[in-house]
Amino acid sequence: MIGSMTRQKIAITLPEEQVATARQAVVEGRASSVSAFISQALARRDADEEMAETIAEIYAQSGQPTEEDRLWARHVLGIEP
Repeated sequence: MIGSMTRQKIAITLPEEQVATARQAVVEGRASSVSAFISQALARRDADEEMAETIAEIYAQSGQPTEEDRLWARHVLGIEP
């Protein structure tokens, strides 16, 4: 998906820790470049925001899950309460 998008070069300023994290991801092979790492992070943020909007819409239509709902979900997912 990202590979087919038109790209534009920009300059950004980041905290040193974030630059180090991006560079380490490249060294470890988790990203092909610092630009790719940042692009992936932005794509994840977009997906998170979209999911939050979807959940908000579900809650608006159906209400918040009850404690019973949460316990059931944890049981089904194999997560201890």
